[in-house]
Amino acid sequence: MDAEEQRAWRAWLYSWMLLDDRLDRELTRETGISHAYYEILVQLSETEGRQLRMSQLAERCLSSRSRLSHAVSRLEERGWVRRQVCPEDGRGQLAVLTDEGFAALEGAAPVHVESVRSHLFDQLSPEQVAAMQDIGETLLRHLNDEA
Repeated sequence: MDAEEQRAWRAWLYSWMLLDDRLDRELTRETGISHAYYEILVQLSETEGRQLRMSQLAERCLSSRSRLSHAVSRLEERGWVRRQVCPEDGRGQLAVLTDEGFAALEGAAPVHVESVRSHLFDQLSPEQVAAMQDIGETLLRHLNDEA
């Protein structure tokens, strides 16, 4: 990388790390839900029947199966997620978002949205948001093609 690319890379990387940390701390402080647990609830809420195979959920959350299993266990303790045997083959397990989990997600969503707005979108011009979307979509096409 040349010096300009290095500055761009470091600015993007460090700003993303700071933003992720800030979102996690605010969400946890205000709702008691970590950003990682929030993402699990979001992924389940956006699927048919609010359920996914554990392996699919791990992929969507970019998590190892063991880390996801641990997180789902913690969410089960709260009554927000339950596991059930996959009816198609009887081998896999499904993670199912409960009504209580959906209510917890609905309660946490405004806090998350406000944090994202305050710490990201309110700091950018409309042109920067458009550029961010273009860059993100370009990288997603590239990285999803390789996955």
